[in-house]
Amino acid sequence: MYRYDEFDHRFVAERVSQFRDQAARRLSGELTEEEFRPLRLMNGLYLQLHAYMLRVAIPYGTLNGKQMDRLAYIAEKYDRGYGHFTTRQNIQYNWIKLEDTAEILEKLAEVEMHAIQTSGNCIRNVTTDQWAGAAADELADPRPVGELLRQWSSLHPEFSYLPRKFKIAVTGSPHDRAAVRVHDIGLRMHLNDKGERGWEVIVGGGLGRTPFVGVTVRDFLPEAELRAYLEAIMRVYNLYGRRDNKYKARVKILVHELGKEEFQRQVEAEYARKPATNVELDVAELQRIETYFAAPAYEELPKFSTGFENARIQDKEFAQWVKVNVAHHKQQGYAIVNISLKPEGGIPGDATAEQMRVVADLGRRFSFDEIRVSHAQNLVLPHVKRDDLYTVYIALKAHNLASGNIGLAGDIIACPGLDYCALATARSIPIAQGISRRFADVKRQEEIGPLKINISGCINACGHHHVGHIGILGLDKKGEEYYQITLGGSSSDDAAIGSILGPGFAADEVADAIEKILDTYLGLRTGPEETFLLAYRRVGEKPFKEALYANH
Repeated sequence: MYRYDEFDHRFVAERVSQFRDQAARRLSGELTEEEFRPLRLMNGLYLQLHAYMLRVAIPYGTLNGKQMDRLAYIAEKYDRGYGHFTTRQNIQYNWIKLEDTAEILEKLAEVEMHAIQTSGNCIRNVTTDQWAGAAADELADPRPVGELLRQWSSLHPEFSYLPRKFKIAVTGSPHDRAAVRVHDIGLRMHLNDKGERGWEVIVGGGLGRTPFVGVTVRDFLPEAELRAYLEAIMRVYNLYGRRDNKYKARVKILVHELGKEEFQRQVEAEYARKPATNVELDVAELQRIETYFAAPAYEELPKFSTGFENARIQDKEFAQWVKVNVAHHKQQGYAIVNISLKPEGGIPGDATAEQMRVVADLGRRFSFDEIRVSHAQNLVLPHVKRDDLYTVYIALKAHNLASGNIGLAGDIIACPGLDYCALATARSIPIAQGISRRFADVKRQEEIGPLKINISGCINACGHHHVGHIGILGLDKKGEEYYQITLGGSSSDDAAIGSILGPGFAADEVADAIEKILDTYLGLRTGPEETFLLAYRRVGEKPFKEALYANH
């Protein structure tokens, strides 16, 4: 994984020093909140309902045990003993005191972490596939490109004050696990006939108030031209993006209003006007970065593991966990372990300091000191020997981290909602907890099959409800919380925006509504191989609408 050089260390240390002075001036009253606001946001510090919230960047979702230990320390010393992992592969602390923030940033800098550009109208944390570098279907590890783009975008003078925030996602696999079609820019790796790497460039995706699936503006962009071409996109957006209305300021609105062809024409014209001048430099830098992402020193292991197979036979719960939470690795004898942060009745994405330390220790001992954060608010140990899976499982189980529900009904995505967020119009967490308890039975989850339930506490869609197979949006209705349900969304290869079924439901009716939807699905599917999403696309919304609103 990438390591700071001398410049990185000096730069982040200087940034901490600058913020320490800014925070001191705010605490003394020398700066008003209005004057301080842009300064704190540049350092990932938000003022929420009850306290400050600090968002810490985890570039392309990759960190090591030392860094996870430091996140645990911060949770314990400066928060209330836990942190919240987000759909942007970051971590948030919800109970931060302003007087502690500079010290927290200093502690992060000691382990090569920071909170820079986790807020504001700039290019945010570049995200990628949580299985990058390990996935069996991967063409190549996309994280070196993610790091190249991180370096390019950090404090770029032209792109630090964009019309609105900007998000980039990258994947190196044919199967999209990075939701590239619902980002401002999504990059998808392809190989040409010569085996050379190139990138499909997708622009204008996004959720929130006006959701869109992005459009492809280049089918195959040579990798050496990537940074320069993205710069052309950013210049067109910076020049023509709306600044008079924040609700119409995202690049998705510009793409929609201009149309794909005109937007594409303007980008190509800008690219031709200022062609790539640093291609050789970019290639050399990418090659340098790639050395930091070299494959671990895997052992030559047999395909069959006697210890692993015996454990599966003797422990049925372990066998079930393996079936759901363990994925194929590109290296024989190894596996990808997905750690669910969604125990029955839990808060999606939350991990205690103790749990973080457990994962840090397991990462060091069993996964070449590498840990990932997923878009689904879970954690990943990407390189675990199959021989070690049972030992890892027992350790996770002892700390309530062995829920076997990855990709099933219990693996709910939810934003913090009105329990924390000043923008929210309804609570998300209690809704997620209620659905989690209703569908806690593992056999029932398995019978239902692959399912994505996403919950947002407001139209900003931080819970990505638009692309949930079942999406739930919390709204305020005359002072009461109501929840609108959408069906048919997806953030994968078949990306789609869900359709609203009808009037919303009161909070205590949501779990019942979800149960009716799933019972309807089980009654109409052609067989277990027909997933909820496939069945919905085959029959449409009518049977689900009838089931929900017959007596409502």
